[in-house]
Parts: sequence; structure tokens; C-alpha cells
Amino acid sequence: MPRPGSSPPDPSERPATYREVFAVAEFRWLWAALIGSVIGDQLARVALAVLVFDRTGSAGLSALTYALTLLPDVVSGPLLSGLADRFPRRRVMVSCDAARAVLVALMAIPGTPLWILCVLLVAVQLLAAPFQSARTASMASFMTGDSYKAATGVSAITGQAAQLAGFVTGGTVVAALGASQALGLNAASFAVSAVLLQLGIRERPVPGSDDPGGRPGWWGSLSAGARLVWDDRRLRYLTALICVPGFYITVEGLAAPYAAAVGGGPLAVGVLFAANPAGQVVGILLSSRLAPARRLAWIGPLAVGSCVPLIACVAAPGLWATVALWGLSGLSASYLVTAQATFVQDIPDAQRGQVIGLARTALIVSQGIGVLAAGAAADRWQPAMVVAAAGVLGVAFAAGAARGYQRAERAGQPGRPGA
Repeated sequence: MPRPGSSPPDPSERPATYREVFAVAEFRWLWAALIGSVIGDQLARVALAVLVFDRTGSAGLSALTYALTLLPDVVSGPLLSGLADRFPRRRVMVSCDAARAVLVALMAIPGTPLWILCVLLVAVQLLAAPFQSARTASMASFMTGDSYKAATGVSAITGQAAQLAGFVTGGTVVAALGASQALGLNAASFAVSAVLLQLGIRERPVPGSDDPGGRPGWWGSLSAGARLVWDDRRLRYLTALICVPGFYITVEGLAAPYAAAVGGGPLAVGVLFAANPAGQVVGILLSSRLAPARRLAWIGPLAVGSCVPLIACVAAPGLWATVALWGLSGLSASYLVTAQATFVQDIPDAQRGQVIGLARTALIVSQGIGVLAAGAAADRWQPAMVVAAAGVLGVAFAAGAARGYQRAERAGQPGRPGA
């Protein structure tokens, strides 16, 4: 209650609560669909890795199959994300989930040749980009202001928790039921997600469908989205900040050799893998209590802070000191939720699908390059040195991006309409 004679608190400076987020019925349906599809996705990754290894005995082919669950996003992000701007977004989400349910069901047929499995797997992953773009853009249409940022945080926490649950239960399910049955469960998870989205999300018209000039073609949409980000300094530097994970993601690629270097076994690898995501969950929960303006002001410092702890690895600390450092990195990496949500809200609704796809591709490419470069460097230098070097490079990159974003903010460049 405000003091007598004082002004009432500005609602825009009050952080949205998770209670308010879950009070929105459409978000509850979207959230329920997310849980099932993410767990099913991770279950399928485990099942495919086991299936390929059992048939071929090749660790290389098993790893290649896992890579096929990630690589198509690089292509589909720019090429297919624009579908979320050309068709009703609920229809895009439901169609993608229904198609993935059918494709994965075909993969679950016992005895399917490996080359057909790979083709079907690529097709499944190509549908991920338009689905994610439609999901993110759709959520921004019924969640506004800080409620959207809080909803993004809930989705991030849920996604990470569901991934861990999928990986943990994946091995158990595959061992108990077999790879084909596990893939069948993944197909069912996509089908359930499609039903939930059809029932719970309101159909909205295509953004800009009333424009007499008509919709641009595929190339026009792609080039317009790229120009929008490049010409807007605020969006450009937000994209750079969104790509900072390309530096601190190296800890995942080097978890196994790092654990071996400090005398740890498989359990140590798992603990190191969990350190950064666990830190991010804590960071998201803590930052959700800050006022929106304060959270926005911390984007740059936290982006830099996500890489600073890695530099201390140059001293090759023991396992638990490293876990603490990587956890601190994850704690600061919680800035990513605010950066991504702000980016989405600054894009005109009619272009959100395409631009979200471009930013998602930039993030995936930066992470891929980071892991590959770190892996190559670790063949010549100690893993601790490589992690520290990634930290130094990450601090320099993040500081430059943060400085550019700060200048764009001070210049008062307006956000985009439709947020």
C-alpha cells in the first residue's frame, strides 16, 4: 500500500508473476503441449542412437544420427520459418506436429532401413523451425509486456527440465520397451501436442492479411527479415547478445575430456553437463523478481558475466570448483531469456516468424561453431586452457555487443510496432 501523499507504483515497473502467466488459458495449453513434445524429442534421440549403434556397432554412425537431429535447423530456420507469417500460426503448429507424428510413426516400424530412418529424421527436424517460430510468435500475440518475458522464462525452465527428464528416462524406456516402441511414444507425444494446440489455442488471422499490397514472396520475406535486423541497431546488437552462448557452450563439448583431466569418471561428466543448465534455471527464477527496466539494464553485464567464470579454468581447478564456475556462468546466462523476449517484442507481428527463424539459426550456428572449434583446439591443448580461452573471447565479444546495444538504447531508437 503506497504511503499517504506518494504516487501509486507504476504497474509497468512491477515484474509479472508466474501466477499471472498461468492465469492465461492459452498459455496453459501451449505449456502442456511443450512438455510432451520436448520429452518425446529427447526420448527419440536416445532411441535412435541406441538403434543405430545396435545395428551397425559404429559409434561414428550413432553420433552422426544424433547430429542429424540438429543440423537441419540451420537450413530450415531461414527457409521455412516464414511459413509462420504466411499462414495462421495455430494451423502451422498443428500441421507440423501432425506431420511429425506420422513421420516418427513410420520410423518406429521395426526393420526400417537405416537410410530411410535418416531421411525421415531429417524431414522431422526440418519441421522444427516453422513450429518454433509459430509457437514463439503466437505466444507474443496473447502475452504482452513483462507477462511475455515471464512466459518465455517459464518455457525456458520447462524446456530444460523436460530435456533432462527425456534423457534420464530415455535410457530406461528404451531398455524396457525397445527402440521402436520408444519412437512410437515420441510419435504419440507429437499427436497429443497437436490435439492440445488445436483445442487450446485460438485461431487468429494471418498478420498483415488485410494489407492491400499483398504478402511478399519467399525471397522477399527472407531478405526483408534480414534487412530489418541489420538496419535496426537495437535488433542487430540483441542478435549478437543472443549468440554469446556460442562461447560458453564449449563447456558442454569439453565436459568428457575435462572430467578425465581432473580424474573424474562418467558421473563427473554428468555433473559438469548439468552445471550450466542448473545455473540458468536459478538465474531465471531470480531475475524474474527484478523490475522489467532493471532486468533489461542487466542484459549486457550478465552476457559478459556468462563468460567471465570460464577464464578461471586456466588454473585447472578441481571438479567441484569447476562445477561452481560453470554454474555461475549459467546463472549469468539467464540474461538470454530477457534478450530473446525483448528481441521478439521489437519485431512487427507480420515479420516475427521469419525474423525469429533467422535469430534461431544464428544461435544454433554460433553454438555449433563454438563446440567444433573447442573440440579441435582440445586435441592440441588442455581442455582447461581451451575453456579459459573461450571465456576470454566470449568476454570480448559480449562486451562489444553490450556496448553497441547500450548505445542504441541511449540513442532512443524506437522499438518496432506490434510488440
